Amino acid sequence: MSLALEELLRLPGLEVMAVRAGARNLQRTVRWLYVAENEGIAEWVIGGELVFVTGINHPREQANLLRLVEDGDAVGIAGLVILTGGGYIQAIPQAVVERAEQLGLPLIEQPYALKMVLVTHLIGTALVQMGQVRRSRHDLLGQLLTGDYPSLAIARQRAAHLQLPLDQPQRLVALRLSAVEALFQRHGAEQGERLWQQTRQALEDQLDAWCRRLPGAMHAVLPGELFILLLPEQAGLREALARLHKQLLQAAGELELFMGLSTTVRDCAHYRQALHEARQALDVAHNLRPATGLCDFSELGVLRLLQGIGDRAVIDAFVAQTLGPLIETGRKHPHALLHTLDALLGENGNGQRAAQRLGLHRNTINQRMQRIEQLSGLSLDDPLFRMNASVALLIWRMSEANNKE
Repeated sequence: MSLALEELLRLPGLEVMAVRAGARNLQRTVRWLYVAENEGIAEWVIGGELVFVTGINHPREQANLLRLVEDGDAVGIAGLVILTGGGYIQAIPQAVVERAEQLGLPLIEQPYALKMVLVTHLIGTALVQMGQVRRSRHDLLGQLLTGDYPSLAIARQRAAHLQLPLDQPQRLVALRLSAVEALFQRHGAEQGERLWQQTRQALEDQLDAWCRRLPGAMHAVLPGELFILLLPEQAGLREALARLHKQLLQAAGELELFMGLSTTVRDCAHYRQALHEARQALDVAHNLRPATGLCDFSELGVLRLLQGIGDRAVIDAFVAQTLGPLIETGRKHPHALLHTLDALLGENGNGQRAAQRLGLHRNTINQRMQRIEQLSGLSLDDPLFRMNASVALLIWRMSEANNKE
């Protein structure tokens, strides 16, 4: 649990602060406050700050305010607050508003009459309180996930006090950034560390914002840089996670990101097992690299056995040998035979139902069945071929080639 900019603006006493630009990013997390005293702010902030500009100690004409907007966006501040009125900054120039809107940087106007001492006290207190609650929630969730708690009864009592929703069906997602070693090799220790920390923080901020929009969702970070999402079971969860993966990839920059999803867990006493499942699914996702970045433990099946094969080239060769002859690269739909084979296997070889599934005429399916047998040199009645094809298609469906068709 953290303090988002939109939550900050709802604090009693801060109602007169008005958003002038960047409203689409009000979910950004505020880590602390900074009052700008120098001409620029780039070397004085590290990201996540809410920066206040008073105009008291340095003249703030339009050019300087534009520079602050550019600096703030480049460094990744949470937002920029400009005090107006009094004898300093009379109004925010329109060019500054427009540039902040272009960049998506939240720009807030604060009347000079609202005393800074009151603002800093309200926000500072809220940040401390929110930080304490967040640490307690993460600590308890970590104990439940690892099974390292003194008493389940006490854990339930703490959860109720901290408003952790444990009494509903939930799914657990394990996320991890990949290719970190390559990042350090490309940029060296100092630059690599800076990029790693920035990426990690951006990822945590986006997960924070995403969870705030989903009632009952929580997230935490376990040792080993393993990000955890605890989500209420609901329809469309897989699709929502696929969209989240695309969003997080933008924050990941040069790094890759994979996710593993557990089966449904109905009691916090089983969170440890859910974490074990999610990590197994995460390992499969990292190995097979599906386009969605996500593997569901409940759908892994034989893929869990394939994890024992350390050389991915062996798996790729198996898929190529089994399905390669059926890919007709010179045709408009090169994977038509693979889709047909998939439908046939899904309907236990019933051509009529496979035709209905694909929306094709039965004669078209018959022709494709003949072509599958001709190109593969094997019979669809051969149980070994059907088994191999089922496994190969399962791997193929998770591959990026299928999703880029």
